[in-house]
Amino acid sequence: MDYAAKRQKLSYNVISNHSLKYMDYSLFFIVFCLLVFGLISLFSASAIYAENKGLNSFFYVRRQALYMIGGLILTGTIVRLDLEKMRRFIKPAVIAAMSLLVITLFMPPVAHVRRWIPLGLINLQTSEFAKIALVLYLADYFDKNNSRLQASWKAMAKPFAVTGIFCALIACEPDLGTPALMFAVALMLFFAAGAKLKYILLPFAAVIPVFIFELFRHPYRITRLKSFLSPWQDASGAGYQLVQSLLAVGSGGWLGKGIGASKLKLMYLPEPHTDFIFPVVAEEMGLAGGFVIVALFTAFLVKGVRAARNAPSLYTTLAALGLSLTISLQAFFNLSMSIGLIPTKGIPLPFFSYGGSSIIASLIAVGVILNISAHRGAR
Repeated sequence: MDYAAKRQKLSYNVISNHSLKYMDYSLFFIVFCLLVFGLISLFSASAIYAENKGLNSFFYVRRQALYMIGGLILTGTIVRLDLEKMRRFIKPAVIAAMSLLVITLFMPPVAHVRRWIPLGLINLQTSEFAKIALVLYLADYFDKNNSRLQASWKAMAKPFAVTGIFCALIACEPDLGTPALMFAVALMLFFAAGAKLKYILLPFAAVIPVFIFELFRHPYRITRLKSFLSPWQDASGAGYQLVQSLLAVGSGGWLGKGIGASKLKLMYLPEPHTDFIFPVVAEEMGLAGGFVIVALFTAFLVKGVRAARNAPSLYTTLAALGLSLTISLQAFFNLSMSIGLIPTKGIPLPFFSYGGSSIIASLIAVGVILNISAHRGAR
């Protein structure tokens, strides 16, 4: 990708040609399919769970639908914004995100973790919005300091510091999955922006001891790692979640048992409508349903990368690339976790797992990508 050509013309000279007729509607159609597929899957996974809690069987799907409507309204609003003019709000957004993460650490714990700020209708999971703030900050910084970034490692200190602060605050909740995702996306953006590989590998090497320390600091993480390596040795204990997930995925066969016929959701797995919703889908729709999910997220990534390649500036290129990677990599992490390829982590499946913060943040990211895709015809 020729980033030098993108630096020859200031981004605002091109962004003024923004037109919705050039927007990538096929990308929106992919997202719409994910939302519909996710809502159907959520109802199937949550109906019995809701009834066992004394709630209406439609309780979770109704709330998720409200979150989706709110997120789509934000998507439509963001598509029409001038992204160049919005850059002035990126640094305040970063400060606000960090402040909310600090506030989150003082909230009442839920299941021994502090990841949400209770706001009544929604429990705000600030890390979901921190991912967007970090990507936009890095895109803005690399666009303004591209020449310095390629000339000296000192230009990398500030963005690495901001990335480190975000990751450290989220790790204190505690949560290692989201910081790992954010750090991986940040490294990819460093590489895409033109930073030398040796400057990227040095901070990466420095993070490894920190990761090992965090791994051993909480005993349950070692237990979870052992259960990942040998889940069947403690199938009724530490490996219970993974074993039940593997049994559900394996029993689905090629075409599944049929929508609503999953046994995993019959309280064999706690809260199957959240992080482990994919095994329910795989059990009911089989390998075919799992393949459709993978294909949709792969198509989303391809469309997002294409929007990045056709973007009018380095800033918009990196923003589209970073947000596309954030959503698609999170999806692939969740799918890999469900079938035992990586250790289990509290990472939701975008557009599928129940949660207002996740769905709203994902649709905000989609709005930015669609906004950027609307400039491809102008170029």
